[in-house]
Amino acid sequence: MEEFYHSVHLDSSLCKGCINCIKRCPTQAIRVHNGKAVIKKSFCIDCGECIRICPHHAKKATYDSLDVMNNYEYTVALPAPSLYGQFNNLDDANIILRALVKMGFDDVFEVSAAAEIVSEMSRKYVEEHIDEKPFISTACPTVVRLIRVRFPNLIPHLLPINAPVDIAASIARKRAVEKTGLPPEKIGIIFISPCPAKVSACKDVLGNDTSEVDAVVAIKEVYPKLLPFMSHDDLEVDYVRSGRIGVGWGNSGGEAGGLLTDSYLAADGIENVIRVLEDLEDQKFTDLDFIELDACSGGCVGGVLTVENPYVAQAKLKKLCKYLPVARNHTGGKYIEKAFFEKPIEYRPVFKLGRTFAESFDKMQRVEELCEKLPGLDCGSCGAPTCKALAEDIVRGEASEKDCIFVLREYVSRISDYDDD
Repeated sequence: MEEFYHSVHLDSSLCKGCINCIKRCPTQAIRVHNGKAVIKKSFCIDCGECIRICPHHAKKATYDSLDVMNNYEYTVALPAPSLYGQFNNLDDANIILRALVKMGFDDVFEVSAAAEIVSEMSRKYVEEHIDEKPFISTACPTVVRLIRVRFPNLIPHLLPINAPVDIAASIARKRAVEKTGLPPEKIGIIFISPCPAKVSACKDVLGNDTSEVDAVVAIKEVYPKLLPFMSHDDLEVDYVRSGRIGVGWGNSGGEAGGLLTDSYLAADGIENVIRVLEDLEDQKFTDLDFIELDACSGGCVGGVLTVENPYVAQAKLKKLCKYLPVARNHTGGKYIEKAFFEKPIEYRPVFKLGRTFAESFDKMQRVEELCEKLPGLDCGSCGAPTCKALAEDIVRGEASEKDCIFVLREYVSRISDYDDD
């Protein structure tokens, strides 16, 4: 089975072998062996929770440096709406957009402008396919990956409309080609991202063959470089193209609010997301049209590549939105070019124990037998997050019963008693 691209990686030289990460990982993708953590790549969904929780900063995210701007003749910055929530006393988004141009970008196109287009198309799509509700947002790539590997029955409920960053990249490149006359390959579309999952989504595209995004840089890298260029002066050129709906996408509930419906659910934080998906799989929700799920607490403002406290950033975004128009982008009731996924999202059975149903059933029985032998304390001392996870690793041939310190202690005790006899 082919591997996913992963932005999240481990610096083993910094890892101390503690078990904070294995307890936090929502897909049990991390083990600790020989005093070092190991990320099982097929299980990882790039949520970044291990980056957030690691006290030794051994988990990191891979992203492009700002030097990538030098690779292109013309560059366009795509700032995520969550970028606006990082700055104090911001009363005009154009201050940031102008600062990006002063910093070296040739042009700016707000992802929030594309978000308003996605909101309008989503409203139209939900109305036209109301019999297929509830629809699950596909804007958070962590949630899409989670559903792809763990909740295959919910794949048909995924809204098949491209995320705002993909729409923004497509529009920005087309505009840049028309403006400059340069060939597309000499134009760099650079996304300023709040989280590692969006880095992975641009490198390993789901629903499409390729991405129009050429590079992804982190908000936390751009933030300090923007500060010297931020000023109310020299704002003659207005780069702002979005209103309240688009900028609101940076907060949890912003996307659902843009659908202009009361029949929605919005949840943030990976544990809450999993709880909602489990309940949805059990058909506990029957009257909802739309479900917005954000893996990070607070929404995209809570991404691990940001700098501000997510709840403070939420408040800042709401303040900025207060005097904005509702929306500045409209499709005229039509779907724009490249609005939809080019190919379906497919189930990736990474958690299956066997290659066939019969083999999986036999191994599941073996797992149950092992769980009866193990203490059920879920202490993590074996390097797996739970006793059941250890049992599954044993069945897969990746661990031994004696990795459990309680089983090992009983074994040593028996050997000692035998030697005494």
